[in-house]
Amino acid sequence: MRSVVRLTASATSALPRWLLLAICITYASFGLFGRDPWKNEDAAGFGVMWTMANGDARDWLLPNLVGKAPTADGPLMYWLGASAIRLLSPWVDASNASRVVTGLLFCLACAFVWYSAYLLGRRDEAQPFKYAFGGEPEPRDYGRTLADGALMILLACLGLAERGHETTPQLAQFAGTAMLLYALVRSLDKPIHGGLMWGVAIGVVGLSSSPVLVFALLLCTLAMTIIVKQVRAAPLLIYGLPVAIVLIGAWVLPTLHYFPEDGEWWLRQWWRNSFSFFSGTPGAIFGYAIKNLPLFTWPAWPLAIWAFVSWGGLRRSPHVGVPLSIIGPLLVLVVLQAHETNRLFMLLLPPLSVLATFALPTLKRGAINAIDWFAMLSFTIIGSLVWLVWSAGMFGFPSAMARNLARLAPGFHPEFKLISFVCAVAVTACWFLLARWRLARHPKVLWRSVVLSSAGTTLMWVLLMTLWLPVVNYSRTYRDVAEQIADHLPPDYTCISPVRLGDAQIATFAYFGGMHFAFDEDCDVILRQDPADYGEPSSMSAFQWKLVWEGRRVADRDERFRLYVRIERPTPPPKKPLRPKSLRRTQ
Repeated sequence: MRSVVRLTASATSALPRWLLLAICITYASFGLFGRDPWKNEDAAGFGVMWTMANGDARDWLLPNLVGKAPTADGPLMYWLGASAIRLLSPWVDASNASRVVTGLLFCLACAFVWYSAYLLGRRDEAQPFKYAFGGEPEPRDYGRTLADGALMILLACLGLAERGHETTPQLAQFAGTAMLLYALVRSLDKPIHGGLMWGVAIGVVGLSSSPVLVFALLLCTLAMTIIVKQVRAAPLLIYGLPVAIVLIGAWVLPTLHYFPEDGEWWLRQWWRNSFSFFSGTPGAIFGYAIKNLPLFTWPAWPLAIWAFVSWGGLRRSPHVGVPLSIIGPLLVLVVLQAHETNRLFMLLLPPLSVLATFALPTLKRGAINAIDWFAMLSFTIIGSLVWLVWSAGMFGFPSAMARNLARLAPGFHPEFKLISFVCAVAVTACWFLLARWRLARHPKVLWRSVVLSSAGTTLMWVLLMTLWLPVVNYSRTYRDVAEQIADHLPPDYTCISPVRLGDAQIATFAYFGGMHFAFDEDCDVILRQDPADYGEPSSMSAFQWKLVWEGRRVADRDERFRLYVRIERPTPPPKKPLRPKSLRRTQ
């Protein structure tokens, strides 16, 4: 099939390695440190890690949140976070230590995306048209340029910013999906290496997610063997499947051996919750996905669609077929979810970014200019808005923004932080220098159409995590509430029964307030979350409840917490028996 790409060697100038690494590390590191665990999933994931780090073998094999078992995902991400907490505990607090793993997994996923695009870009099917007298790019240069583009597209995706900095199992699933993509690509030219990596990827996803997602990725592999004729399925199954079984069995078998009853219950719940999570009807979640998935995956999805269209005669080639074989089953799972959530959206980003980068050689100049101007205008406006809101909070100007900020975050008192200010100024200056270079030079390299988008997303995230970090942290942490509750707890209480508390609240209260929760015991303290006016808890036979504290987060008007302490009822005096009326008359 004749190539659809016509390029010269000058279009494949790669970015300097140090610059690409600097962008990845900057994007990954900002937002990890100097903050509390945020509601909801970030705090819940940290709570399991913290419980595990301070627990015994039971807590490591059967992940739990101070006694409550979250059975939606496997233990791998919790193992990594708990190990980081233990390793760094003398120097770093547990909250920040747990997010070191998040940053490492994020960078690992970026590396797999880069190498996947690089290997696909070097293949003969993806090469540009060869001119009669030469001048076309070398395969290595072409592949390296496409890999740079894939990484910048990944970093430009809007939904990755927050999700990519949380302590949740989705980070391990994200890295595992990127590893699976690399393994499938690697198996095309090195079957043994690719097969072993494929087995590790399946094991990583299985240990960090659920059986249904593992089955979906196995379906991805089956789909690839059908779509891409160059692939051989035998090495994947011969070398990779035993590795995946060993990795998952290394957790399942010790769990059943050392804790047979609890382990069987945990694994049974893990299996059932996996299928119940994907038991929804497609129509119920389809509307949610249509509204939120395009924004989450922007700008990868329009470029991926254009790559599919422009490579019309080569859609069964590896550079199109391999990413598509992963995207298809994951999209099916997205619409089969029982609840409206974007948990799976992030797993689509690695294959979407790799497929999208093959749209770059086929884009017309008008499309490239439109992407550039859209990125420049939108991120310049967003960056200016971030600076204006920071100025309003710090200096009271503009006054209208200052009033709105005070209304949205009542009680917040901003403080000037020199390091954050310097970082914000530096990244803003880099943005304007990059925009000036892009407009003045008009470079012909392939990645020119996405460099402003990736740099703009980095600008937005760094500004938010420097200038806005105090107010975001103030509005999304339960630290103050936990300290208030802890001050009103009796010094000799035995345990707290949580009523309508979410996992994030339990984790934060236990961590910041040192509270001891119990879920199947008769406790002498009740902590309730009441979204509306509820009555007092019903009294038990020999006790009654006393309200000792009531409050909420200042930035949240919907939640209200009430703390009740159990007190003994006073024993009523014995009643004197009444004499019969007839007897009283005779006297």
